[in-house]
Amino acid sequence: MIPRPLAFVLALLFGMPLSLSAQDQTKEARPPSSAAELAFWLRNMVWHHRFSMEEMTAATGLAPDTLTDDLQRLGISEATRPERPPDAPLLVLPYPGGRHPRIGFLDGAVDPQRETKISVFTPWDDSSYVVVDIPEALWSNLGLTYLAHTHVETLWTKAGITLPKLEWSRLPDGVLESERRLPNGIVFGTRVIPEKAAVRMEMWLLNGTDETLTDLRVQNCVMLKAAKGFATQSNNNKKIVGSYVACHSENGKRWIITAWDPCDRAWANAPCPCLHSDPKFPDCPAGEKRTLRGWLSFYEGEAIDAELKRIEASGWPH
Repeated sequence: MIPRPLAFVLALLFGMPLSLSAQDQTKEARPPSSAAELAFWLRNMVWHHRFSMEEMTAATGLAPDTLTDDLQRLGISEATRPERPPDAPLLVLPYPGGRHPRIGFLDGAVDPQRETKISVFTPWDDSSYVVVDIPEALWSNLGLTYLAHTHVETLWTKAGITLPKLEWSRLPDGVLESERRLPNGIVFGTRVIPEKAAVRMEMWLLNGTDETLTDLRVQNCVMLKAAKGFATQSNNNKKIVGSYVACHSENGKRWIITAWDPCDRAWANAPCPCLHSDPKFPDCPAGEKRTLRGWLSFYEGEAIDAELKRIEASGWPH
């Protein structure tokens, strides 16, 4: 039998199944820090993610009676959901937690942390979205340097260090940013820029240690559970062309596409189900910074090869 930590790493890297009992996320409830944050998260959960009361309680840690009173006081309900302008950029929101973003392979993502996760809503159905985990994991020559859920040990759990919980910074025009400083001086961050036809992403890493960092592999995950018509637990609906990983809907006429540059490994995990175009930072000497660029878009049609060529010709990584 493969030891549990090693089995998890193999599953994380290669999509191998784990026959372990499923566990619910129980440690990530986050009460809103202010009245403004309460209103934001309630709108996020009710208007866009369509959360149940049980899911809102799991996300916030607030009692159902308290949530009911707050929703009534703030006038937040499905009936008050605003319409989005037809020329608006794609809707991108911080993922609230409280609902596991995977269907299966739950033991490979225990207590998923929300500060790395965003929801990108589809242009054809405002109740459907993908959850993008950026980053899900970060390796270096030092070992597993960051993980956005628990179960397998990282550098910090081995040292008995608990990393602080963070939140996305919400900027004008829907831009989201995050930054995390690790105890050894490594700093990494993500910037998410929604556009009308695509979402552009950037990841950066600053080496605040005294030595060169190598083998800086990143795992980024696009989870399909909440995208109607895309949640089949199979890779038969996936297409991989170079750094591009795409999934088609059940009728074959809609596509979700992602890519990262430079891409180290493109793959898909059927049990989740999810898409991966996993990049790798170039080696990073002490004091220097490295950057990666990512892409997510939606396509309606049957000429997916032509669409991938069009995206590539757009020069998006540069």
